[in-house]
Amino acid sequence: MQRDRFLLIDADDTLWENNIYFERAFDNFCSFLDHSALTPAQVREVLNEIELANARVHGYGSLNFGRNLQQAYRHLAEREIRVEDLEHILSLAARILEQPLELLEGVEETLAYLSGRHDLTLFTKGNPEEQRMKIDRSGLAGYFRHTAIVKEKDATAYMALAAERGLRTDATWMIGNSPKSDINPALEAGMNAVLVPHENTWVLERQDLRTPGDQRLLTVERFSDLRLHF
Repeated sequence: MQRDRFLLIDADDTLWENNIYFERAFDNFCSFLDHSALTPAQVREVLNEIELANARVHGYGSLNFGRNLQQAYRHLAEREIRVEDLEHILSLAARILEQPLELLEGVEETLAYLSGRHDLTLFTKGNPEEQRMKIDRSGLAGYFRHTAIVKEKDATAYMALAAERGLRTDATWMIGNSPKSDINPALEAGMNAVLVPHENTWVLERQDLRTPGDQRLLTVERFSDLRLHF
């Protein structure tokens, strides 16, 4: 790889653990719901439909996740819906922000290496306040020349970022764990992409990888492997 590439790097589940805390909150929700017939997988299907619909309007983040859990509870509960129960469900999501921020293995060392060779942009979606808090807690902000937080990472968002920063798309690489938000829309916008798989990637972020066309698509086993390519 040549020097001076533009590297866009995802945050959640690429730089640090994120979805595992949502999954733990969901497990606690299922225990509280205690449905007599539905399995956790079936409850998850209901929640997935709610999240997919609401994300288009309200976006992402722990607060919206809590609201989605409340909606699922109203739909599935086999007992009287009490205010205190809804407040408890919201607290399950609120605890997500209380969890320690855990960097994935090799992340900081790799960012230190990459930042000396390329222009790095932290490109993430979600609740701006929550994402900024996580970025601050991570201690990684200094490795990035620019940070962008958007409601949705689609091809339009990638093209807007490229225009704002004056990035040549053929020299730009998006690095992340999500086919839906990191890989496919970046390729659609004319960029290159690197998939860094995470075993706990959110189910709604999974998607078949698109054919890259004239762009290049790499897959690495771990974040530190980026040093072999960049």
